[in-house]
Amino acid sequence: MIQDSKRYLPPEAVSRISRLEIQARNVVEGFLNGLHRSPYFGQSIEFVQHREYVTGDDIRKIDWKVWSKTDKFYIKQFEEETNQRTTLLVDVSESMTYSSHGVSKLDYACQLASALTYLLIKQQDAVGLTTFDDGVRDMLPFRSKKNHLHDVIRTLVMAEPQSQKTGIYPMLKRTAEQRVRRGLIVLISDLFCDRQELFKGLKLLRLRGHDVMVFHILDPQEVDFDFNGTTKFEGMENAGELICDPRGLRSDYLKAMEAFLAEIRRFCAAHVVDYRSIVTTEHLDAILAHYLKHRVGMRKN
Repeated sequence: MIQDSKRYLPPEAVSRISRLEIQARNVVEGFLNGLHRSPYFGQSIEFVQHREYVTGDDIRKIDWKVWSKTDKFYIKQFEEETNQRTTLLVDVSESMTYSSHGVSKLDYACQLASALTYLLIKQQDAVGLTTFDDGVRDMLPFRSKKNHLHDVIRTLVMAEPQSQKTGIYPMLKRTAEQRVRRGLIVLISDLFCDRQELFKGLKLLRLRGHDVMVFHILDPQEVDFDFNGTTKFEGMENAGELICDPRGLRSDYLKAMEAFLAEIRRFCAAHVVDYRSIVTTEHLDAILAHYLKHRVGMRKN
């Protein structure tokens, strides 16, 4: 796949695709190795057809043939329990290109989406991808084959952020209409969009029966507003410019940011949307652990 792509992509794009593929595998495999050593591994997602019995499991699902050979109780996992359709919705709008420390929000989103894709394919789940800004930019159908990781990463790497504002509701509405079969919808975005449009779209997905996860990607400076001296702020997505001393704005900014985050958290809690805010300095292991915890919760419901 990488050799074929050289005929269509510049060398730097091919190199970035290769790096992301290697990084996704290394992050996930390292995470899973640590998970196997953890005393909590038995409560996490297993990537085989059996998992150990835990209190509360339906004893009718115990594989008695395995018990007769191992003297241990294992639960059978059937196709509908192990194979899931997951849609990754990745924001590639201009505001996602912001970075204060070398890794932009878009870079981080691509790393996260790549790692999740590898993790999902490893457990034989089908993954679909949609990239968007003010409209849908690219869509990949559901696939569970190993080479689908390359297709996902290639689409992410080739995403070209546009200057238009993020159009969140039309994209979420389109997703709800196209995803007839219930599944998991994972939104990866900085959520710098109309909040009522966002809430309306998330609510629609939940009404259609989908499980929804939101990974809210923020740069450390957006959270802390730790600027010093006269600073020129260049607004993305046609937001204009502002020259000022940020120290005089910091208190009001932090209050506004906390109100922004609190409103999103309240909505997600009220509508059973799994929400997690992330700064781009955070290690991907913590995000993968959050995802697995969510999957365990889905399985028990």
